[in-house]
Amino acid sequence: MSEESAPRNGLRDPYDYPRDWEADVVLSDGGTVHLRPVVPTDADGLVAFHSRLSERTRYLRYFGAYPRIPPRDLQRFSTVDHHDRVAFVALLGDDIVAVGRYERLDGGPSAEVAFVVDDKHQGRGLGSILLEHLAAAASESGLRRFVAEVLAENAPMVRVFRDAGYQVSRAIEEGVLHLEFSIDPTEESLAVARSREQAAEARSVHNLLHPRSVAVIGASADHTKVGHVAFRNLLAADFTGTVFPVNPEHRSVRGVRAYASVLDIPDPVDLALVAVPAELVESVLDACLAKGVKTLVIVSGGFAESGPLGLHAELRLVGEARAHGMRVVGPNALGVLNTAPGVRLNATLAPQLPRRGHTGFFCQSGALGTAILADAGSRGLGLSTFVSAGNRADVSGNDLLQYWETDPETDLVLLYLESFGNPRKFARLARRLARNKPIVAVKSGRHAVRPQLAATSAEVDEASVQALFEQAGVVRVESLAQLFDTALVFAHQPLPAGPRIAIVGNSSAIGLLAADTARAQGLHLAFDPVDIGPQAGPEAFAAAVREALDSPETDALIAVFAPPITIPGTAYARALKEAVLEHERTKPVVSTFLAVEGVPDELAVLSEDGVPTRGSIPSYPSPERAVTALSRVVRYSAWRQRPQGTLVRPGGLHVEQAQSIVRELLAEADGHSTMLSDDDVVRLLGCYGVDVVPFRVVSDVDAAVAAAAELGYPVTLKAVDERLRGRPDLAGVRLDLTSEDSVRVAYRDLCEVSGDNELYVQRMAAKGISCVIGLQDDPSFGTLVSFGLSGLVSTLLGDRAYRAVPVTDVDAATLIREPRTSPLLTGYRGDEPADLAALQDMVLRVAALAEDNPEVRSLALDPILASPDGAFVANARMVLGPPPTRPDTGPRRLRHITPSE
Repeated sequence: MSEESAPRNGLRDPYDYPRDWEADVVLSDGGTVHLRPVVPTDADGLVAFHSRLSERTRYLRYFGAYPRIPPRDLQRFSTVDHHDRVAFVALLGDDIVAVGRYERLDGGPSAEVAFVVDDKHQGRGLGSILLEHLAAAASESGLRRFVAEVLAENAPMVRVFRDAGYQVSRAIEEGVLHLEFSIDPTEESLAVARSREQAAEARSVHNLLHPRSVAVIGASADHTKVGHVAFRNLLAADFTGTVFPVNPEHRSVRGVRAYASVLDIPDPVDLALVAVPAELVESVLDACLAKGVKTLVIVSGGFAESGPLGLHAELRLVGEARAHGMRVVGPNALGVLNTAPGVRLNATLAPQLPRRGHTGFFCQSGALGTAILADAGSRGLGLSTFVSAGNRADVSGNDLLQYWETDPETDLVLLYLESFGNPRKFARLARRLARNKPIVAVKSGRHAVRPQLAATSAEVDEASVQALFEQAGVVRVESLAQLFDTALVFAHQPLPAGPRIAIVGNSSAIGLLAADTARAQGLHLAFDPVDIGPQAGPEAFAAAVREALDSPETDALIAVFAPPITIPGTAYARALKEAVLEHERTKPVVSTFLAVEGVPDELAVLSEDGVPTRGSIPSYPSPERAVTALSRVVRYSAWRQRPQGTLVRPGGLHVEQAQSIVRELLAEADGHSTMLSDDDVVRLLGCYGVDVVPFRVVSDVDAAVAAAAELGYPVTLKAVDERLRGRPDLAGVRLDLTSEDSVRVAYRDLCEVSGDNELYVQRMAAKGISCVIGLQDDPSFGTLVSFGLSGLVSTLLGDRAYRAVPVTDVDAATLIREPRTSPLLTGYRGDEPADLAALQDMVLRVAALAEDNPEVRSLALDPILASPDGAFVANARMVLGPPPTRPDTGPRRLRHITPSE
């Protein structure tokens, strides 16, 4: 609890609850509700809610008829202390649709829990959501167990507890089940919550992309208006549902009957496409909410991108929509489309529905969206679904990742990202999705760091950025051209078994260029490039291709071709395709037919719709582009084949104690970022089993001698000034002091050098190689764990390796072996190897600290002395502050609607 929520005069303010307990959540049917703690002014709402419950529901909840709430009970239900007695209400608009509560038993660590759901909203997953949020609040309030009394015949309630993933013990007496379970998260409970989150968020996107009816609000007969374009595109795509134009000034638009308001439409409306000026959108929203529209796509601009007033309007709009169960795409979006034959939805401002394929595409920029769709079409890349989210006020790339994970129509995911709303969640979802479906991403804006991150974001070199994306299984590219180059291989060719490639062509110069590029990209040549000569015919070309593909030494093939003057290049293309189709098609093939880009007709394997499909061979205008695209696919395939690792939690962690310390220290700092004192750093690290070599801070020579005697010789004396301690000549450090006299001499020397009487006296650690483990914020990945060797050279060269939290055991093992100087740890030139297992364990402990405490804005364990005897932390610095990105922990919830997001 915050200081503000602490009891005053023994009483807690019933209106003063932790604001981060409020949440918008997605239910199992894709709709949303708003969750918040109950307050006394909810009394009337609780009475209305109770009056809507059926007799059966009241009986199951209260074990009796309970036709009305007596005044005494109503006061108790609506007035709680948000600590020992907590209640959440689920709101849909102004109506309470569910209530969950717990009450501490006898001041101990257990609480009785119960909830009830409006009959009309049962089966939407509200019970599970309430249980998750109640358990999180209870844990924060120091509770450890929930107990519940449930009628044995109340199967749905019993199922909620049974399916939550906790270990539930039960006993039955006279038809009443007594249930007990620990609320500490387990692997099973976390897996259950993640699975429900995926299903719910995927369902909400499914509702968006599979509407049975669309209202175009602002549909216009004026060809220059956005509303005209949007309406025309829907009709031109031959949408399989019903389209309703909404225009108060016309009786019809393009010959279709128009309605003055969405409320006048006689049938249900699943999706509203809004193309009216920004100042009218709020009134449109009110009508859509009253109509019960499920999803809103706002192509109108004039919101967050236009300044503070627009941002305020956008936040208010999305908050209102979510509170009434609606998801929003935009504002300032290009729109959404779905090419499935049973849908054929083009709710965008792009003039044509793309050709059908199995690639899903998400981009933020509406301005780029039209160009992206045109480029996909010209390259021969078909799409399954496309979403341009504009300002991304609600529906984001993470929502689409959840949908595409289980969408049978999507085999490949393309992303054009400018920022991450929740980078930690993105890394988790991407890592899971990429195990089955490739993800290719253009990530722009890495260097435009938000103000909240500026203080603790450090520059990460491009090689490390690439490694971080690869850690999550995401293929990162630098441009749209590279995105499509890579996508064509994924969309049309199988994954390679390894990095060995064959090059076949009719030009030795082009073949050598391809070979040089392959080596630079880390590929291995199975044999020297095969040159059939410029005069060889199509049959010779096909024969060389067959021989290369049949070789057990090759995993992939690059065909490079310069058209001769006498024979058309199309004949060679047909020969190449036929040779490849004769093969088992287990090895990917890419080609360079000079000046030909995409999938030309002669290299295409067409679907029933006439669209290039699996087996089509992509062509690139230069061998460099062909090889580079293939190399990305090779690296992704290798990532899929590597062990994924498991998320390991080392033993001996004291998470609650650490979180209590963090709350205490942030309260003292009034919520601002603060550099921790040495003692506080030691306390916090100790909760995670990371010990700092014992030290004392002294301010006179006698105290230094006494401290050395207490710690035990040999000792080291160090200046307090970090700049002196970190100098290569160790001007601020005196090592291996073995006697009282040496301590006195060293103390006088360091006081003279530093100009400060205050010094550290520290027990000497075992001699070893100096390393550093750190934590830092990153705008793309959330919190990063870094590792490298200490020292001026490593710092100047930026020789650091990074992994994003959470970290698996495989991540930790590879992290400490990745820096270029890491061979020094493994017995370089006959030295005894350092204890790598100790370093790996320390990485996992630091990662656990970051995951549990996102308020840790930066941490540096520098130096760590790595020796055969273990890893010993000689110095540590830590900064706490409000987390700049929302952690990917706790109960399910949508992103907070705040200006910082």
